[in-house]
Amino acid sequence: METQSLPSDFLPIIFQVIVALGFVVVTLFATHFLGPARKTKDKLGTFEAGIKVVGNARQPFSIKYFLVAILFVLFDVEVIFMYPWAVNFRDLGWSGLIEMFIFMATLLLGFIYILKKKALDWN
Repeated sequence: METQSLPSDFLPIIFQVIVALGFVVVTLFATHFLGPARKTKDKLGTFEAGIKVVGNARQPFSIKYFLVAILFVLFDVEVIFMYPWAVNFRDLGWSGLIEMFIFMATLLLGFIYILKKKALDWN
């Protein structure tokens, strides 16, 4: 027997969304109108972890930093897919094991490609 969803079943969700949005709007307006608006030279100045600003912020630097960060995120997300597989390892059987070996081989090929291209070398 299939269950039917009625519009009244969604009232708690709608109420929660309205309360959350209302909280955000009220908080933004309250801080804007009630908070002090004293603009000083120190508040409008650039701040970076307590270090005094030296030079131009538009100075170019090596793309290696971004490349390593993107590769880290890529491999990190791929490792996340291993957790559900490990939890359901026995239920998946041999087909799940073979699929994971294919997945790991693909990861290994990608990693070997990255090493061959010397993407992780900082020199």
